[in-house]
Amino acid sequence: MSFSITAEIAPLKQQLQSIYLGHDNVIDQLLVALLCSGHVLLEDVPGLGKTTLAKALAKSLSLSFKRIQCTPDLMPSDVLGGNIYQPNTQDFKFLPGPVFTNLLLVDEINRASPRTQSAFLEAMAEGNVTIDRKTAGLPKPFMVIATQNPIEFAGTFALPEAQLDRFFMRLTLGYPSTEQALTLLQSHQKQEPIEAAQALITKEQLINWQQSCLNVSLNTEVQRYIVAIIEGTRNHKDIRLGASPRAAIALMQAARAHAYLQGQGFVTPEHVQTVAPAILSHRLITRGQQSPAQSHSLVTHLLNSIPVPGVANAETAAESNPPHAAQ
Repeated sequence: MSFSITAEIAPLKQQLQSIYLGHDNVIDQLLVALLCSGHVLLEDVPGLGKTTLAKALAKSLSLSFKRIQCTPDLMPSDVLGGNIYQPNTQDFKFLPGPVFTNLLLVDEINRASPRTQSAFLEAMAEGNVTIDRKTAGLPKPFMVIATQNPIEFAGTFALPEAQLDRFFMRLTLGYPSTEQALTLLQSHQKQEPIEAAQALITKEQLINWQQSCLNVSLNTEVQRYIVAIIEGTRNHKDIRLGASPRAAIALMQAARAHAYLQGQGFVTPEHVQTVAPAILSHRLITRGQQSPAQSHSLVTHLLNSIPVPGVANAETAAESNPPHAAQ
């Protein structure tokens, strides 16, 4: 089975790459999360364009976009909305908060209090929120991109493990190279590149892509490989708490989406290896405090220690066991 997604998504990738220079791998991983309806934690120092990347994605996909700047005094009602009394009608009217959008950027999420951080949990896990004992659904698609600064601790509240596990992947950006920095300066001489961004993909196309990802085959050998990786995190000497079953499902979904973006109808071990660090690094509790880069390296080291099934077997099994159509 083959897919034509690579040609369809090429203009989208090119536009994002022209706006967010020098981070092609980050863009690829972000698109994987998008196809899996997953939420992303961008963790890096200020000034690297995290907000620009989120805005560019929303604008390129015809998605509604809202931004929350987190502070210690931010309240859950500032995120979710609430019932406001209307003197004219002597009744309460629900005013939705910024969470009611397609793409929500939560800037510096670790500056929000634990109570406010928990307001995001139901929205991220179930796609709806409960306010005054009434449940309201969020628009579809719904995606949260949250940012935090890993080197600033004063006035911050570390995300608990339960909330970290709700993030589909964690990405770090890094500084551009010398050539990329020069290109960046040249591109900003006249106008902001994001101002020229156009809506290239409709919501309907995106939802169709998300459904089509389910048609990518995943044979038993690759499934066993994913399980071996997850179990490896639980037996590693440097890891105090390994990956959860939710992490295993996320790794499978991400590998499928990565294969789909490559135009392939089956998952190989290489697809799993490509997405594993971003999927697993933030879900592991290590025995010593580690930076995102160190956690990324730990997952890479773990992957190198696990036997890899043959690629040929993956393709053969995929052809002999075609996937069912998405429901």
